[in-house]
Amino acid sequence: MTKDIESELRDQLEQQRQWAAMSPEQKKKHLLQRQKEMLDKFLERNAISRKQYDEGVCALLRAAS
Repeated sequence: MTKDIESELRDQLEQQRQWAAMSPEQKKKHLLQRQKEMLDKFLERNAISRKQYDEGVCALLRAAS
């Protein structure tokens, strides 16, 4: 294996370990943060409208509570 592949595999393994160590609430928060980051990127690249972004963020906030 090349060093890049080995490094990637190590990173993935570490992420899996971190995920396994999280509580359900921490996992939920992490997933919601990732979804928000995705919405931010979509808006930044004009892949969605501001209205769609706002609706998505509101849905995430409802899911968080």
